[in-house]
Amino acid sequence: MITLTLAGAAVLLPVAACSSEEPAPGQVPQAATVAPSEEPAEASAHPFTGKPYDELKPVLAVKIENTAAGKPQMGLKSADIVYVEQVEAGLTRLMAIFSSKLPAKVGPVRSARISDLHIAPMFGKPAFSYSGAQSLMLPLIAEASLYDVGDTRNPGAYFRQPGRFAPYNLFANTKPLLAKAPKASKAKDIGFTFGDAPAEGGVDKKAYTVKWPAARFTFAWSEQRKLWMIWQDGKKDMAAEGGQLGAPTIVIQYTKTERSQFHDKNDSYTPLVHTTGKGTAIVLRDGKAFKARWERESEKDGTTFTTESGEPMNFAPGQVWVALASRKPVIP
Repeated sequence: MITLTLAGAAVLLPVAACSSEEPAPGQVPQAATVAPSEEPAEASAHPFTGKPYDELKPVLAVKIENTAAGKPQMGLKSADIVYVEQVEAGLTRLMAIFSSKLPAKVGPVRSARISDLHIAPMFGKPAFSYSGAQSLMLPLIAEASLYDVGDTRNPGAYFRQPGRFAPYNLFANTKPLLAKAPKASKAKDIGFTFGDAPAEGGVDKKAYTVKWPAARFTFAWSEQRKLWMIWQDGKKDMAAEGGQLGAPTIVIQYTKTERSQFHDKNDSYTPLVHTTGKGTAIVLRDGKAFKARWERESEKDGTTFTTESGEPMNFAPGQVWVALASRKPVIP
């Protein structure tokens, strides 16, 4: 692990005003059932989740729609890591990383963005599922550190889900995706550490809100489930398999976000999210918010997170959501 010299401290963002559906601090809905207790991190803990594993498996990254038209999404409950990335018009799109668990189906699968190509090398050379990209990006995808299993390269893995409308009805069967990438990298150390929370520095939080220009996520702590339940734009973020999405660890990673050379048909520019370098972060776990710092030296390196005192910022074992946020929103 890399030891950081801290140059400053992150600042906790205030919780945004909640809509009628969104939980207010101190009024978080609780589940009726109690989830199994978290497993302690061990030497053989999975590098993506901190949970025990039998063998390390290939990595599959899938680009998934994240607007109301594409919800509820399928497969996210099985992801090891979910990245939230800003796209055109201030909206967000997800890149879900699968390895320890593989759902049968995922979707809606959407088009790739330039920021994906900068995140992927951290995982070696994963299989990458997406549904097209701007023509100017295609040469970059061909050269990127990934195995292209998109819908044009692997059409047999994709299908149109009944009851949904295009382009939000394209889904994929995961086994055929990985079958087309037999040499996809297996899960490896990407800088995450798991274990007990820091003894000091945490601030009690019932809910925490993160904003993009045209999207808002609220993560609300459920003491019974030991999860941060996820709300988007004032509504519960539901899974197609049933139930509300939630994770034991949420990372708000503040990054430099600027215009890329790409834009959509409406001339709305595509943001480029810089995930190398260093910066500040907020880590949500165990009902607390911790100030942290992150560093990623190069695109082939993992991202390390440390506390204000320079110790590893441990995550709670289980799924991790990484919200790539910018302090200065990009104007589309």
